[in-house]
Amino acid sequence: MQKTYFANFLLATALLFSANMFGKDKEQHSDEPQKDLKTEIKEYIQHHLLDSHDFSLFSYTKENGEHVYVGLPLPVILWDDGLKIFSSSKFHHGEELAEVDGNYYKLYHGKIYRTDAQGTIDYDAEEHPTNIKPLDFSITKNVAMIFITGLLMFWLFTSLARSYAKNGGIPKGAGRFFEPIVLYIRDDIARPNIGEKNYRKYMPFLLTVFFFIWFLNIFGLTPLGINVTGNIAITCGLALLTFLITNFTGTKDYWKHLFDPLGDTMPWYAKIPLYIILVPIELLGLIIKPFSLLIRLYANMQAGHIVLMSLIGLMFLFKSWLGSPLSFALAFAISLIEILVALLQAYIFTMLSALYFGFASEEHDHHEHEDEPELAHL
Repeated sequence: MQKTYFANFLLATALLFSANMFGKDKEQHSDEPQKDLKTEIKEYIQHHLLDSHDFSLFSYTKENGEHVYVGLPLPVILWDDGLKIFSSSKFHHGEELAEVDGNYYKLYHGKIYRTDAQGTIDYDAEEHPTNIKPLDFSITKNVAMIFITGLLMFWLFTSLARSYAKNGGIPKGAGRFFEPIVLYIRDDIARPNIGEKNYRKYMPFLLTVFFFIWFLNIFGLTPLGINVTGNIAITCGLALLTFLITNFTGTKDYWKHLFDPLGDTMPWYAKIPLYIILVPIELLGLIIKPFSLLIRLYANMQAGHIVLMSLIGLMFLFKSWLGSPLSFALAFAISLIEILVALLQAYIFTMLSALYFGFASEEHDHHEHEDEPELAHL
């Protein structure tokens, strides 16, 4: 019996390696198809990471060579000597021109340019398009998902509030899942970092930004090809909100610490040489803090999508009994990790925002520490 199992194991191993060697032999004798396949995978990953003017679910090629896309078009809204509104289906994924009111528009590398009836794109010396680019207010894929996420959050938490009102403060249904998260953000993030006195006014923003980032990160793991939080413009907007709230709600002590970090611990003439270095560093921190927020969220989500899509692309490169299952297993493992990362990035953004709000809203009792002025700045 043991010999039979051993023989079967050797046979299976031989088949796996023979299939793998066959794939390599095919690659060696057909360099051009392999190059085309790698280019196609690379372009697919880049397309997945970028925003687009439609939802593309999948595509296939008919026997006659026609490429068919299955998805949902979105409205294109342009301002070009007047308002131009039409469906993105006119572009047919960039393969055709859209004619609107006698003008022709072309979708080129994700951007819309005005062109002629032949779709000519002119370039400058640095190979940049010189065609007129209308103001684009289109409802793109990322914008649509922001609206959908906003409506989902509005429905979810208004339902949770009604559930509290009807059941005497006891949530029902999905509220039982979300209530512990809301309480955690209040009791373990807002209160310790902002303080009992001021945390309530920041809670709406902290709850909104946490669930907004979390839901968008989860949507990014679906086959819809959504990468909202991997768009640096979106993360920049979120970080800008944190920056504005931090500085507009900053107390007198907060601003005094920026421009007078040593307080009354030293005479003014002794502080001048130190402040030449300290004050620019403090002011630079105003920019570094939101910048770290936007880069951390953007880089982590972007890198996760690149790794995941690259592992999926390896299945089409290996084309073997050994390589493809391994690539699938790794992609599945990374997908599970990305679910954790989606929650973790929302937590980190919310935690750091609460920390910055705590710095801005902190008030010191100057009478209590007038004998020890250095304690007022700890």
